[in-house]
Parts: sequence; structure tokens; C-alpha cells
Amino acid sequence: MNAISTLGLDLGTSSAKAVVTDTGGRVLAQASAGYAVNSEQAGYAESDPGDWWSAVRACAREAVDAAVRAGSRAGGSTGGARPAAIGLSGQMHGLVLTSADGEALRPALLWADSRATGALAAYRRLEPAALARLANPLAPGMTGPLLMWVAEHEPGTYRDARWALAPKDWLRGRLTGEIHAEPSDASASLLYDVPGDRWDLDVARALGLDAALLAPVLPSAGAPAGHLTAAAAAELGLPAGIPVAAGAGDTAAAALGSGIGPGDVQLTVGTGAQVLRPMAAPVSRADAGVNLYRSATPDGWYQMGATLSAGLSLNWVREVMNASWAELYASADRPARPHDPIFVPHLSGERTPYCDPALRGSWTALSLADDRTSLLRGALEGTAFAIRDALDALLGEDRPARPRPARLRPARLRLAGGGTLAAGWRQLLADVLGLPLYAVDVPAASGRGAALLGAHAAGLLSFDDIAGPLAPPAGLAAEPDPAMTAFHAERYARFRHVVPALRLTGARD
Repeated sequence: MNAISTLGLDLGTSSAKAVVTDTGGRVLAQASAGYAVNSEQAGYAESDPGDWWSAVRACAREAVDAAVRAGSRAGGSTGGARPAAIGLSGQMHGLVLTSADGEALRPALLWADSRATGALAAYRRLEPAALARLANPLAPGMTGPLLMWVAEHEPGTYRDARWALAPKDWLRGRLTGEIHAEPSDASASLLYDVPGDRWDLDVARALGLDAALLAPVLPSAGAPAGHLTAAAAAELGLPAGIPVAAGAGDTAAAALGSGIGPGDVQLTVGTGAQVLRPMAAPVSRADAGVNLYRSATPDGWYQMGATLSAGLSLNWVREVMNASWAELYASADRPARPHDPIFVPHLSGERTPYCDPALRGSWTALSLADDRTSLLRGALEGTAFAIRDALDALLGEDRPARPRPARLRPARLRLAGGGTLAAGWRQLLADVLGLPLYAVDVPAASGRGAALLGAHAAGLLSFDDIAGPLAPPAGLAAEPDPAMTAFHAERYARFRHVVPALRLTGARD
């Protein structure tokens, strides 16, 4: 074990994860702790930041203690070293409103929250040049629309607020006592001039928002953002005063942690699913429902297609059907049948390519021949179809039901995220997407990326190190079966036909 380790904290939607790495990027230990996503009514998604902190405290202690024990067992003077720095990753978008000292004033509103749909009308009235600077499709779960909702519906809380933060920026404030933003999360707020790489104060004012709520932006995700306070150190069991990196949004951190290269596309499946590709310049494709954000590197960008309908919808199916995760994933191994029902997973609307919070889900074409397994398998297949929608939009295809032209194939489609480990599920994804999948052996890619950012902030690694010898290899995980790809292409065309019929009538836009 190297003498120096770093800690990556990943504040996910439903759990916090702690990853300890050595300065060679090797994962020494990891742990997780869950918390609730609360929905008081349809379209709401909130979490208590106090629950986040309890989970971070628990998993950080568990992971660090495990790394120390492992190092001590290995023996030698380098064994048992505690982390010398902390890096952060977190769920993107959303809103944490705080007082001047960083205390949350209300539960956090999350990326999956669609209550601010009505606020998008004000965005559409912006000048075309202002919309072009935002460089992203409009979505109600982003910081700007949610802040507008609070200003209208909870004016007292809005008046009391000093800061409007992304989730991991709130966590950094809890660790350091200092309030900042950083580019990868800020660019995903719908309050950011993405090509100009700064807050768009003119847009904020045009929307009637107080631009003073936006925290100062640090230069990059790897920039030092402060030091661990004595109070936070005591709760986490870490040395006080160690540096804390600015950190990055979870997809940017995952791209860094898994070593995605030029020409590659990466698919990450978790609560939601994202497909992303690195970009050398900020090229917007907002009209296709594709996002454009700053990367975790000092001067990089990435395009991303995002679906809300991955683990979030699969977990709903699992709970409604009283099925275990193992049973759900095992259903992928059952042979597909042409008459199986089509599942549309848009239970809380959808982002890429539809950008429509009013879409809803269904099982369609049910028959007496269907059983529990066909419903479970249909849920996996429908989720794969939603991911294909996002991938096709990212790659710029205009006829997504047809075979993918060679010019649009990525160099590699890399697979990451904890929701992609089952072999049958991987094969189903490969068949639906029509591309081979190369798995990155970093189940905690966002946490590893966060830890590497911590090492950079402490001066232990350069970005050349992270992108070069520390990048993990990707091995072939699943090769598409041409016959099954053709089979699923026909069913995907049916899926695409059903989706528009499931828009929630009477929804505000």
C-alpha cells in the first residue's frame, strides 16, 4: 500500500459512497450508506441533507477503517496510512437552499423533481442569444427552474436563503466551512453561460432571480477548495486540515475515474442512465435533447444524453412486483418472445431526447400468455430502449430504428455504474444498442474520480497522470447477437410508437 491515500465521497441520489484510493489510483476500500428520496406528491423528489451527512459520516468511517486495516495487515512502514486529501462527486442539478453558514433551509429538491415545469415557460421567453449561452435543453429538475419554483411558492424560504447550491457543493461547505461552486455542476444549472464558462447573471436577472445566491465559481473540479474543519474531521475520523478538492458532478467524475478517451462513449447506469462523450470544444446540441457540460478536467467538455428511467423505474417495478434485484436481472436470461409486452419506463417524465416531464409509463400489449417473468424482462428491455433513445440522440441519428451507420459508431461503448454488473442484463443492453460493450472494472467510478481529484488538489497527481497510466483498462463485456439486435429493433420501433401516446394530458408547459 502506498504511504498516501485519498478519499473520494460520492453523494448519489439514494446513497452516499466512500472510496479510498492510493496515489496509483488503485481502489483500496469502499463503502456505501443509503437514505430516502421522498415524494409527497406526484412529481416531487426531495432528500434531507441531514440524512446525506449521516450517510457520508458512516460510509467514510467504514471505508477508511477498512483501508487502514488492509494496510496494516500488509505490514511495512507504509501500511495503515489515513487519507491525505478528499475529493467530491455528487448527483447533478437539484437545489439546496442554505443560510449564510451553509445550513439547509428546507429539504433538497432533486434532479428527478418535475414540479418546476411551469417555470420553463419563462425560459422559452428568453432572447435566442441567452438560450444559446445556456447550451442545454430545458428540464424542470435543474437548479434555475427549481429556484424559480421556490421563489414563487415558498417566498419566505427564498428571502431567507443566502446560497443556492448543488448537492455536492453543500457537502463541501459542510466539510470546509467555505461556500463555492465549480464548473462541471454549475454548467448543469440552466443559470450558466456554458461557452463563456461563467454564471450568466443576465439570464438570472431576466428570470427574476437574485444572482447573489450563486456561489463563487472555482477554476476547475480539481482546484483546492478549502481544508477539512476540526468539527467535520472529528465526525469523519480524519485528520483536520487536509485539503478538499472542488469536486465534480457525478457523470464528470465517473468519466475521469474510468478513463474515458477521445472517440469513446460511456454508458453509466444507476438511478438514472447517462451516455456521454468527451468534447474538445463546447458544441451545443440542445435541440436534440443533448446536454453540454464542463468536464472534470481544467479545459474539457462533454456531451451527454440522460434518461431518468433506469434504476429509478426498475426499482419501482421490483417493489411493485415484490421481486428481488436478483430475480429482476435473472429475467433477462429468459428467451424473448415476439408477443411479450412493451414496457415504457417514463414514470416521472423523460429527458433525452423528449425533454418532456409529462411523459408517463406503461406495460403495453398485455395478454393472458404473459406472466411475472415476462413483465420483469419487459422492464429491463424498456429501460434499454430508453437508453437507446438517449444514445441515438447523442450520436446524431435521425432514423434510430434502422441499423447504426458505421460513421456514427463510437470507438468503444464503455459500460460503467453499479447497475450493469449482471451478465444477462449486459447482453440485453448490447443486443438493444447493437454495439459491443466494454466494461470498465471500476464499479465506483464516480468515487474513484473524486478521490483522484482530491489527489490532484493535494499536489499528488497531475491530470496527465490521471488520463494516462492511471486510466483503467476496459474489457469486452458483451457482443451483440445480430439476430437479437434485429429482433429488438422491431420491438424498439413499437416502443417509439407507444411513447407519444403516454404524454400526461393537461400538463403545464
